[in-house]
Amino acid sequence: MVIATLQLSVSFLLVLLTCGDSAVAAVFSSPTQRPYVINNIKYYPIPSSTGYVDTGIASWYGPGFHGRPTSNGERYDMNGTTAAHKILPMNTMVLVKNLENNRETVVRINDRGPFVRGRIIDLSYTTAKHLGILRRGTARVEITALAPSHNGKIIDQPNFYEGEFYVQIGSFREKANALRLQKRFTDAGHTAVIQRSETADSTFFRVQIFTGTHLRSAKRAEEALLAKGYSGAFIVAR
Repeated sequence: MVIATLQLSVSFLLVLLTCGDSAVAAVFSSPTQRPYVINNIKYYPIPSSTGYVDTGIASWYGPGFHGRPTSNGERYDMNGTTAAHKILPMNTMVLVKNLENNRETVVRINDRGPFVRGRIIDLSYTTAKHLGILRRGTARVEITALAPSHNGKIIDQPNFYEGEFYVQIGSFREKANALRLQKRFTDAGHTAVIQRSETADSTFFRVQIFTGTHLRSAKRAEEALLAKGYSGAFIVAR
């Protein structure tokens, strides 16, 4: 089932779906499915594209990247019909619709990006030309992951868009700082929890706000928190 306007409208996404690193490692054996860090932000590729729909800004990349390796090891072909996405599994087929002129086309994800806030997909030159966004460079689009199939039959996959969702708004070495931020939100009527996380040499106290049982509500909450100045806010799925 396709879920309309997923993960922030993920306008953002920045969509980040997160879970514990040990759990992620157990699920994602492919190098392109492992968590990765860009500009101090950690991204967690999702294990399934089933039901994924998002709206936001598309951009494109062309001659300067032509022939360079993409994230899945292929050479980027600006004349192909491929695209970069932050968290969708590699080789996901995605329907891209330009909401400004209603043109649409299908692309295959073979790269990671774009790492600019608000942008949700980076298209090949040819795809951008077909969609009519070359001159402006960007356009508002809707992307829909197409259901994978095998021998003509749709593969049944779990729904990763329902569960318990939180938005993390702060991470502190000092527990007192985390408690103060937690109190600010609990006093305002929100469910705020503190998650303790330990690394080899540090302990962190992460403040997270419960947003509901569907990713859409988490995306709305994340956007609101980003707008209020919590610039590091991101979604956590449990």
